This record gives sequence, structure tokens and C-alpha cells, in this order.
Amino acid sequence: MKNTKSLLTSVRQLRKQKYPLAFIVVIVTLSLIMDNCTNISSNIPYISSDECQVLKIYDGDTMTLQCPDNPKKTKVRLYCIDTPEMKQKPWGTEARDHLRSITGEKVSLVKIDKDRYGRIVGEVYSNNVNLNLAQVKAGKAAVYTRYCKKSEYEVAEKTAKQAKLGIWSKSGLHQAPWKWRKRKR
Repeated sequence: MKNTKSLLTSVRQLRKQKYPLAFIVVIVTLSLIMDNCTNISSNIPYISSDECQVLKIYDGDTMTLQCPDNPKKTKVRLYCIDTPEMKQKPWGTEARDHLRSITGEKVSLVKIDKDRYGRIVGEVYSNNVNLNLAQVKAGKAAVYTRYCKKSEYEVAEKTAKQAKLGIWSKSGLHQAPWKWRKRKR
């Protein structure tokens, strides 16, 4: 909207200077095309150009990476999933240990968003395996439906529940870590 207002101001100034109407039309058209290209490119997810080095895995849904195209360490929150907190014994430890066991030294990151803590929210792949989805399939993570837009996660969770894997083997707040955190505040 701001670009449109400044564009209209420029057009008015050009008209006052007696530039041909065709020239104005070309400028407006080019401006609109550029604006659309910017909007389209901002919706494309960021994929790290090279594999990122795994520096640390904190818990079942958070890790720190060093990516070649970013000199700073990148803290990543795994998209679509929520795992038990480390204080939720033994579930938190099991989720973290499972993530460590399926993660190679290098991973690929697909950036989806940023959370309120400034962490990248994304999908992480190791040896062509979606680690986020693997956590759900193994019953180590619940799908955070409030933030998840991909149906394959819900399908994986349903399968893990039916098989009573991991957190689904015994009922409790570890099945909904967001409720456990809210209760602890």
C-alpha cells in the first residue's frame, strides 16, 4: 500500500512535467510487476544452500545449527511438532535421545517461519529423512495442530496413537506438552 501511494505521487509529478502517458503506463506496470515478484518470493521457503552442521540438540524439537550462508548460529524449532519438556521424565529425555539418534552431523533446513523467541521454525532433513515427521511417527512428538498446516503430520500421529508408540503408550500431560507448560506457569 505504501509503495502504491508513493507510485501515485511519482505519476502525478511526471504528469505535471508533461511526460507522455505511455511512459507513465510503462512505469506503473513495471512497478506493479516488481511488487508482485517481491510478494511471491517472500512466500517461498528458505532452503539452506548447503548442509548445516548440527551443533546441539536441546530437546525433542529444538536444535542449534551452523549454516554456511549464515555466520551466526541458527536456533531452530521443529515445525508442526511439540515434544515433552525435559522435566517431563522420561518422555522429554526419550524425545531428545530419539532425535539425536536419527540426526546426522549435517542436515538441510527448510525455513517456514520465525517464532516469538526469534528462532527459525522449519523442517529439518537428515539423509533425506524429515526429522520432524520422524519424531511424530515414532511417537516422540505430538502434532501442534495450532501451528501445523500439513496433513501428513496428523496422519502420522494417528498411526502412532493406534500403535501406542512412545508418548501414546500411556496417557498424561506428556501427550500435550503445551498444556503441561501452561499448567506450570
